[in-house]
Amino acid sequence: MRTLVLASGSPRRRDLLALGGWAFAVQAADALEIPEPGESPEDFVRRMSLTKAQMVARVRPAASSREHSNGTLVIGADTVVTIDGRILGKPADAAQAAEMLDQLRGRMHQVLTGLTVLDTAQGQAYTDLACSNVPMRPYSAPEVEAYVATGDPLDKAGAYAIQHPDFHPVDEAAFGDCFANVMGLPLCHLLRRLRRLGVEAPTDLPAACQRFIPYQCPVYAAILKEEIA
Repeated sequence: MRTLVLASGSPRRRDLLALGGWAFAVQAADALEIPEPGESPEDFVRRMSLTKAQMVARVRPAASSREHSNGTLVIGADTVVTIDGRILGKPADAAQAAEMLDQLRGRMHQVLTGLTVLDTAQGQAYTDLACSNVPMRPYSAPEVEAYVATGDPLDKAGAYAIQHPDFHPVDEAAFGDCFANVMGLPLCHLLRRLRRLGVEAPTDLPAACQRFIPYQCPVYAAILKEEIA
């Protein structure tokens, strides 16, 4: 078994990765998440996921001789919300969170995740992109006010969590993409990449993901069969 390291301090990514049954370490990467001039959202998340993986790979010492000989697989991820070609990052304050949620209300937007697996044994990094189209329901202004008051939007790209038990921002009847991607870690994309590197999940990961999320996923089989990029 290869050693896996999640290059993220996100509790949501940690919970999702744990569904695979892998033993893994967590080491957050303190990367400066600012798009370069003219950089597309797609290129930005690819670059940031690679940067995070590289930062952790450089500073992480080998935990054992076995880890040193087999190499570590460092997993970097970066997720953004985009609408009208613009990135909506994490809101600076409650007012900006409410503004973002107003922009998204009743509209379709995209959630992009750059996902990098860096193989330290080979010095090779593999970066994939997951994209989900997310239809938001026409929630009311009082609902936005109550949700913002919880403080939950302040550490979320686009100022929302798809899995929030009370706000329920997404029109789930119209949603047809990867729920885990919107949470921040597209698990079937990750499993597909790890399988190419000879690493299988100890659990039935799609089944574990289905039990974890309140949504019947229609795309996992197509992703794993590489029918969806």
